[in-house]
Amino acid sequence: MTDQAVDTDGSAAGGAVPRPASDRTSDAGQFIGRLRELKELRADIDRAGLDTISGRKAPRARVLLIAGRPGSGRTALAEELARRLADDYPDGVLRAHLTEPDGTRVPTERTARELLDALDVPAPPGADEDELAEVLRDALSGRRALLLLDGAADAEQVDPLLPDAPECLAVAVSEGPLTGIPDVRPCTLGGLDSAAAVELLSRAAGPVRITVDPRSAESLVEACAAHPAALVLAGGWLSVRPKAAVADLAKQVHERPEEGSALTRVFRHSYASLPSAAARILRFLSLAPAGHVDPHTASALAGCSVSAARTTLDDFVKLGLVRAVDSPLPQYELPGCLMPLLRTLTETQDRPAEVQLARARMLERTVRLLQSCRAVTEPDGSAARKKLAGMPRALRFPSPGAAAEWLRIRQPALLAAARLAVADGDLDTLARRLMAALTRALVAHRGTEDAAPELYGIHRLVLDVAERRHLPREQAAALLNLADLDARTGRTQEALARYRLALDAGREANDPYATGRAMESVGSAYQELGDWSRASDWFGRALAHRLARDERTDAARLYGRIATVHTYAGRYGEALRNWSSAVTGHRRTGDVAGQARALSELARVQEYAGRPEESLRTCQEAVEWARQAGDVRLQAALQLRLADTLDRLGDPAAARLHRSAAERILGMELEEVTGLASKAGAESSAYEIRSTSAED
Repeated sequence: MTDQAVDTDGSAAGGAVPRPASDRTSDAGQFIGRLRELKELRADIDRAGLDTISGRKAPRARVLLIAGRPGSGRTALAEELARRLADDYPDGVLRAHLTEPDGTRVPTERTARELLDALDVPAPPGADEDELAEVLRDALSGRRALLLLDGAADAEQVDPLLPDAPECLAVAVSEGPLTGIPDVRPCTLGGLDSAAAVELLSRAAGPVRITVDPRSAESLVEACAAHPAALVLAGGWLSVRPKAAVADLAKQVHERPEEGSALTRVFRHSYASLPSAAARILRFLSLAPAGHVDPHTASALAGCSVSAARTTLDDFVKLGLVRAVDSPLPQYELPGCLMPLLRTLTETQDRPAEVQLARARMLERTVRLLQSCRAVTEPDGSAARKKLAGMPRALRFPSPGAAAEWLRIRQPALLAAARLAVADGDLDTLARRLMAALTRALVAHRGTEDAAPELYGIHRLVLDVAERRHLPREQAAALLNLADLDARTGRTQEALARYRLALDAGREANDPYATGRAMESVGSAYQELGDWSRASDWFGRALAHRLARDERTDAARLYGRIATVHTYAGRYGEALRNWSSAVTGHRRTGDVAGQARALSELARVQEYAGRPEESLRTCQEAVEWARQAGDVRLQAALQLRLADTLDRLGDPAAARLHRSAAERILGMELEEVTGLASKAGAESSAYEIRSTSAED
């Protein structure tokens, strides 16, 4: 989801020479060949579609398909087309990768969310793919944007993402046809034409040897089947060997027909020339999450120093084996077309125990970096900062801003690492530590609300591990977290179901916190649904649980929650009794602010019940306790409530005095104070997890 012109299928050609993917202004000079294909694609945009021919308005965006095998330059061609069409689509180019480098399909839910993030359109955490696809279509309605959907496995991946906007254009990149999407003609890629292939080889290897020996260059192009990715690897091999003859390389590649495709032959030739340490690092790069590599990842996988890993990665870039990504931090991508070749080498040359150890080292390094990322946000002198000072310098961040930038850049790789760790199944302890560290880092730098979509996915992964390992305590925690996010986004029924499951898991784990929290949350869900009887019943169960454990502060709060539900139901007698119990509870625990708020709510219910004199006395008492607590907003809100009550009791002079007092307390105009008073009324119940209803 970036503006980087990278070819995820592995070729940096379509050709385009390998380079950091930042220089979009120079793309026209970097791109080589494919002029016929570009002309066909432009013509396909301009031709009349089936709907136009039949006299109907096109209901959806036009879809162009660029089909070709990995390494054929299909993504580079799509990027070049997008660059040339950019002026026709003023709302921008949106990019999404529909498959991971190892061929794993990316769920539509994740793709839609990434596209919405690129549009700066908020999407509720936990929403399913249908809901997110609908939000995406709504967001693109009325826009003129170009969608570049790379690595599409089939039509089922592409179809939900297509906007209902004929002004938009979708360019899909796939290995084969997208059967099921009407009116799509594929532009199928083979090898480059001879002139373009020689030019690509010349740019990758350096022009001198190609110019002085054109026949050998043509022979090498033939040996590489004019395959862009193979030519880039051949050129990279020649570029670091100035004395090597082009003819010798062509001969060696020609003599390996039994090794499969041209890309496979050139890759194996390049791989065979690597020192053993570098070859081992390259093999283990296939374990990097989603093909995203940085020096720390390579260092952990190979068990070498960070500086040595970075030097080796830079060497791989020269060889065309890895691509450097434009970033404030050193970042690299492993070409997807090389992934199966590296996986095969890893399976045949490395013992399973070594591979698993490499994965464990990578996860452990990631956990420590995340711990450092969070610790740098703690105050100086805290235990976390002292622990941070004892970490190796390579794992420390110089400032919170640097840590936040690292987290932002590495977030896709970090989330991919969590998914891979959970899918592995043999490293669940490390997976749990990784997810805990990632959660804390996201919350520390972005806050719970902003990071909610990512946190939702992490909590689901935690739940998967907890269910697989039969860890009821962690299962209860994950269910509670997921249910809270469901409740916050209006999916109350889903939240209720998860709260009940959390209650069962908490009881199984004999976890009193999870049990009490789940009971109270079930009551909250019923309250949100307007089922006052069930809400009061579940709050009552939670209250009994707290009283049995002598948790007086929570018990006082729950008395208030029960009273609030009874108030909504119009049962003022029950509400008054429970508010009185809440006042008593806060008094016993010494919570002056809580006592003031409880008295405030008691006065409100007394007024609802038709007892204005009692309400007046209670409100005056609440003002005194609010003054002692130093709660200025509550004090002002109570003064205004006193003024309203006195007006109803026929004492306008006293009412004016209380309004003046409220103005003096806050030093604001009366209109601003009135707005604060209504807000204070909504916030004054410390007993609500979510804000109370406007009925109160």
